[in-house]
Amino acid sequence: MDNIIEAKNIIQSFSLSNGQELEVLHNISIDVPRGKLTMLRGRSGSGKTTLMNILSALDYSKSGSVQIDDHQLQEMTELEREEFRRKNVGFVFQSVALIPMMTAYENVEFVLRLAGYKGDRRKRVSECLRLVGLGQRMHHMPQELSGGEQQRVAIARAIAHNPKIIFADEPTAELDTATGLQVMKIFRELIDHENVTIVMTTHDMGLLEIADQIYHLEDGEIVGED
Repeated sequence: MDNIIEAKNIIQSFSLSNGQELEVLHNISIDVPRGKLTMLRGRSGSGKTTLMNILSALDYSKSGSVQIDDHQLQEMTELEREEFRRKNVGFVFQSVALIPMMTAYENVEFVLRLAGYKGDRRKRVSECLRLVGLGQRMHHMPQELSGGEQQRVAIARAIAHNPKIIFADEPTAELDTATGLQVMKIFRELIDHENVTIVMTTHDMGLLEIADQIYHLEDGEIVGED
Protein backbone atom coordinates (compact mmCIF):
# COMPACT_ATOMS: atom_id res chain seq x y z
CA MET A 1 0.00 0.00 0.00
CA ASP A 2 1.19 3.52 -0.82
CA ASN A 3 1.65 5.37 2.47
CA ILE A 4 1.74 9.16 2.57
CA ILE A 5 2.77 9.23 6.27
CA GLU A 6 5.11 6.85 8.06
CA ALA A 7 5.65 7.50 11.76
CA LYS A 8 8.18 5.40 13.65
CA ASN A 9 8.76 5.02 17.40
CA ILE A 10 7.09 8.29 18.43
CA ILE A 11 7.62 9.24 22.07
CA GLN A 12 6.23 12.46 23.52
CA SER A 13 6.57 13.75 27.05
CA PHE A 14 6.04 17.01 28.91
CA SER A 15 7.96 18.47 31.83
CA LEU A 16 6.06 18.78 35.11
CA SER A 17 6.52 21.51 37.70
CA ASN A 18 8.26 19.02 40.02
CA GLY A 19 10.96 18.38 37.40
CA GLN A 20 9.63 14.98 36.33
CA GLU A 21 8.65 14.01 32.79
CA LEU A 22 5.11 12.87 31.96
CA GLU A 23 5.22 10.54 28.95
CA VAL A 24 1.99 10.84 26.96
CA LEU A 25 2.90 8.85 23.82
CA HIS A 26 4.75 5.56 24.19
CA ASN A 27 6.76 4.35 21.19
CA ILE A 28 4.00 4.72 18.59
CA SER A 29 4.47 3.60 14.97
CA ILE A 30 1.71 4.03 12.38
CA ASP A 31 1.32 4.25 8.61
CA VAL A 32 -1.28 6.43 6.88
CA PRO A 33 -2.29 5.25 3.39
CA ARG A 34 -2.59 7.83 0.63
CA GLY A 35 -6.08 8.86 -0.47
CA LYS A 36 -7.83 7.20 2.48
CA LEU A 37 -9.65 8.17 5.67
CA THR A 38 -7.64 7.20 8.75
CA MET A 39 -9.18 7.65 12.20
CA LEU A 40 -7.34 7.97 15.50
CA ARG A 41 -9.91 6.78 17.99
CA GLY A 42 -9.75 7.08 21.75
CA ARG A 43 -11.19 8.66 24.85
CA SER A 44 -10.20 12.11 26.06
CA GLY A 45 -6.63 11.92 27.32
CA SER A 46 -5.71 8.90 25.19
CA GLY A 47 -3.09 10.88 23.25
CA LYS A 48 -4.84 11.06 19.88
CA THR A 49 -4.68 14.86 19.52
CA THR A 50 -1.05 14.93 20.69
CA LEU A 51 -0.21 12.33 18.04
CA MET A 52 -2.07 14.20 15.32
CA ASN A 53 -0.24 17.42 16.17
CA ILE A 54 3.07 15.61 15.70
CA LEU A 55 1.98 13.99 12.42
CA SER A 56 0.87 17.39 11.06
CA ALA A 57 4.17 19.16 11.89
CA LEU A 58 2.52 21.38 14.50
CA ASP A 59 4.56 19.87 17.35
CA TYR A 60 7.88 18.09 17.74
CA SER A 61 8.15 14.68 19.36
CA LYS A 62 10.80 13.89 21.97
CA SER A 63 12.04 11.06 19.78
CA GLY A 64 11.05 9.05 16.73
CA SER A 65 10.51 10.09 13.13
CA VAL A 66 7.69 11.24 10.86
CA GLN A 67 8.05 11.08 7.09
CA ILE A 68 5.46 12.64 4.77
CA ASP A 69 6.33 11.61 1.22
CA ASP A 70 10.02 12.58 0.98
CA HIS A 71 9.89 15.10 3.86
CA GLN A 72 11.49 14.07 7.15
CA LEU A 73 9.75 16.37 9.63
CA GLN A 74 12.32 15.99 12.41
CA GLU A 75 15.06 17.28 10.08
CA MET A 76 13.19 20.45 9.07
CA THR A 77 13.64 23.88 10.66
CA GLU A 78 10.62 25.66 12.13
CA LEU A 79 10.44 27.92 9.05
CA GLU A 80 10.57 24.89 6.75
CA ARG A 81 7.83 23.19 8.76
CA GLU A 82 5.67 26.32 8.58
CA GLU A 83 6.13 26.50 4.82
CA PHE A 84 5.37 22.80 4.53
CA ARG A 85 2.11 23.15 6.48
CA ARG A 86 1.02 26.18 4.48
CA LYS A 87 1.35 24.36 1.16
CA ASN A 88 0.63 20.72 1.99
CA VAL A 89 -1.67 20.54 5.01
CA GLY A 90 -5.23 21.62 5.81
CA PHE A 91 -6.74 21.73 9.30
CA VAL A 92 -10.31 21.32 10.55
CA PHE A 93 -10.76 21.98 14.27
CA GLN A 94 -13.55 21.03 16.66
CA SER A 95 -14.03 24.72 17.51
CA VAL A 96 -14.35 25.68 13.78
CA ALA A 97 -12.15 28.79 14.33
CA LEU A 98 -13.62 30.94 11.57
CA ILE A 99 -12.70 34.62 11.58
CA PRO A 100 -15.95 36.24 12.84
CA MET A 101 -15.54 39.52 10.93
CA MET A 102 -15.16 37.75 7.56
CA THR A 103 -17.85 36.17 5.39
CA ALA A 104 -17.67 32.49 4.49
CA TYR A 105 -16.13 33.50 1.16
CA GLU A 106 -13.53 35.74 2.82
CA ASN A 107 -12.58 33.07 5.36
CA VAL A 108 -11.75 30.64 2.56
CA GLU A 109 -9.99 33.23 0.40
CA PHE A 110 -7.82 34.28 3.34
CA VAL A 111 -6.20 30.82 3.43
CA LEU A 112 -5.45 31.06 -0.29
CA ARG A 113 -3.69 34.37 0.29
CA LEU A 114 -1.59 32.86 3.08
CA ALA A 115 -0.66 29.90 0.90
CA GLY A 116 0.36 32.15 -2.00
CA TYR A 117 -2.16 30.44 -4.28
CA LYS A 118 -1.31 31.27 -7.89
CA GLY A 119 -4.58 30.31 -9.55
CA ASP A 120 -7.90 32.11 -9.83
CA ARG A 121 -8.78 32.65 -6.17
CA ARG A 122 -12.37 33.71 -6.84
CA LYS A 123 -13.01 30.56 -8.88
CA ARG A 124 -11.36 28.27 -6.34
CA VAL A 125 -13.22 29.73 -3.34
CA SER A 126 -16.57 29.40 -5.10
CA GLU A 127 -15.72 25.86 -6.18
CA CYS A 128 -14.84 24.78 -2.63
CA LEU A 129 -17.93 26.33 -1.04
CA ARG A 130 -20.16 24.71 -3.65
CA LEU A 131 -18.42 21.39 -3.01
CA VAL A 132 -19.55 21.52 0.64
CA GLY A 133 -23.06 22.65 -0.32
CA LEU A 134 -22.75 26.35 0.57
CA GLY A 135 -22.76 27.97 -2.85
CA GLN A 136 -25.76 30.10 -1.85
CA ARG A 137 -24.35 31.04 1.56
CA MET A 138 -20.85 32.18 0.70
CA HIS A 139 -21.48 35.85 1.54
CA HIS A 140 -22.98 35.18 4.96
CA MET A 141 -21.12 35.93 8.19
CA PRO A 142 -20.28 32.98 10.49
CA GLN A 143 -22.87 34.04 13.07
CA GLU A 144 -25.53 33.82 10.34
CA LEU A 145 -24.71 30.14 9.77
CA SER A 146 -25.65 27.05 11.74
CA GLY A 147 -22.99 25.00 13.52
CA GLY A 148 -22.98 22.45 10.71
CA GLU A 149 -22.70 25.16 8.06
CA GLN A 150 -19.79 26.75 9.92
CA GLN A 151 -18.00 23.40 10.00
CA ARG A 152 -18.57 23.03 6.26
CA VAL A 153 -16.98 26.46 5.72
CA ALA A 154 -14.03 25.23 7.78
CA ILE A 155 -13.75 22.18 5.51
CA ALA A 156 -13.89 24.36 2.39
CA ARG A 157 -11.13 26.50 3.92
CA ALA A 158 -9.03 23.43 4.67
CA ILE A 159 -9.14 22.10 1.09
CA ALA A 160 -8.94 25.39 -0.79
CA HIS A 161 -5.17 25.38 -1.37
CA ASN A 162 -5.19 21.76 -2.59
CA PRO A 163 -3.38 20.21 0.38
CA LYS A 164 -2.12 16.65 0.32
CA ILE A 165 -3.52 15.92 3.78
CA ILE A 166 -6.35 17.23 5.95
CA PHE A 167 -6.03 16.80 9.70
CA ALA A 168 -9.38 17.05 11.48
CA ASP A 169 -9.51 17.11 15.28
CA GLU A 170 -12.91 15.85 16.54
CA PRO A 171 -14.69 17.62 13.63
CA THR A 172 -18.13 16.24 14.54
CA ALA A 173 -17.93 16.51 18.34
CA GLU A 174 -20.04 19.67 18.57
CA LEU A 175 -22.59 18.56 15.97
CA ASP A 176 -25.76 16.51 16.21
CA THR A 177 -25.69 13.02 14.73
CA ALA A 178 -27.33 13.91 11.41
CA THR A 179 -25.09 16.93 10.82
CA GLY A 180 -22.02 14.94 11.83
CA LEU A 181 -22.87 12.30 9.24
CA GLN A 182 -23.20 15.05 6.61
CA VAL A 183 -19.68 16.19 7.46
CA MET A 184 -18.39 12.63 7.10
CA LYS A 185 -20.14 12.32 3.74
CA ILE A 186 -18.28 15.44 2.61
CA PHE A 187 -15.00 13.89 3.75
CA ARG A 188 -15.68 10.79 1.65
CA GLU A 189 -16.50 12.94 -1.38
CA LEU A 190 -13.27 14.92 -0.89
CA ILE A 191 -11.25 11.71 -0.85
CA ASP A 192 -12.97 10.53 -4.03
CA HIS A 193 -12.90 13.80 -5.98
CA GLU A 194 -10.10 15.96 -4.54
CA ASN A 195 -7.53 13.15 -4.14
CA VAL A 196 -6.89 14.13 -0.53
CA THR A 197 -5.84 12.05 2.47
CA ILE A 198 -7.75 12.67 5.72
CA VAL A 199 -6.56 11.93 9.25
CA MET A 200 -9.11 12.63 11.96
CA THR A 201 -9.52 12.04 15.67
CA THR A 202 -12.79 10.86 17.17
CA HIS A 203 -14.28 9.18 20.22
CA ASP A 204 -17.57 8.47 18.38
CA MET A 205 -18.01 4.74 17.86
CA GLY A 206 -20.76 5.43 15.33
CA LEU A 207 -18.29 6.90 12.83
CA LEU A 208 -15.82 4.04 12.75
CA GLU A 209 -17.53 2.12 9.94
CA ILE A 210 -16.89 5.08 7.61
CA ALA A 211 -13.10 4.87 8.02
CA ASP A 212 -10.69 3.01 5.76
CA GLN A 213 -8.27 2.49 8.65
CA ILE A 214 -8.58 2.92 12.42
CA TYR A 215 -5.93 3.14 15.12
CA HIS A 216 -7.26 2.71 18.66
CA LEU A 217 -5.34 4.66 21.32
CA GLU A 218 -5.43 4.18 25.05
CA ASP A 219 -3.13 5.85 27.57
CA GLY A 220 -0.71 6.94 24.86
CA GLU A 221 -0.38 3.57 23.18
CA ILE A 222 -1.82 1.89 20.09
CA VAL A 223 -3.98 -0.92 21.48
CA GLY A 224 -5.66 -1.96 18.24
CA GLU A 225 -5.81 -1.46 14.49
CA ASP A 226 -8.64 -2.11 12.04
